[in-house]
Amino acid sequence: VEIVSEPVIKSAAEAAAYMKSLRQIVRYLDICDGNMEAGNLRCDANISVRPVGQKEFGTKVEIKNLNSFKFVEKAIEFEISRQIAVIESGGVITQETRLWDDAKGSTKPMRSKETAADYRYFPDPDLPPLVIEESWLKSLSEELPELPKDVRARFTSVYGFDAYTAEVLSEEK
Repeated sequence: VEIVSEPVIKSAAEAAAYMKSLRQIVRYLDICDGNMEAGNLRCDANISVRPVGQKEFGTKVEIKNLNSFKFVEKAIEFEISRQIAVIESGGVITQETRLWDDAKGSTKPMRSKETAADYRYFPDPDLPPLVIEESWLKSLSEELPELPKDVRARFTSVYGFDAYTAEVLSEEK
């Protein structure tokens, strides 16, 4: 399963928290064990920076195959700093895919991506349209177990637990 989010994550810490939340959800739903080190959950982070007040996103750089929450956070922090330094020195960010090198604490180029086709953003003629009935979606959502954020909310509002205790108690299904 590949999950693509909107470009609304604004920091490395927020990205790591998002990944932790996704991991908890896939574990709650028994989709997978979420073991990042074994490759059962990975993160490809797309980073772009832009000056405050600028509406358009900057040039996107993708960091592939991050396999720990620590690496997600460190790689994104590095890449944000790298892009800012390039721009502030008068350089231009190149649209490319990079890899995280934890030993060096930096990202390194993997391959360039010059056009949308390089990302394979085009329709596949061999895939038929998939029409999903609203009633089927509704029935599936009714079968879902209570998700972690709802468990935490219930533990604090119904049982009066503090946020920390609710978090600890909802960590595992």
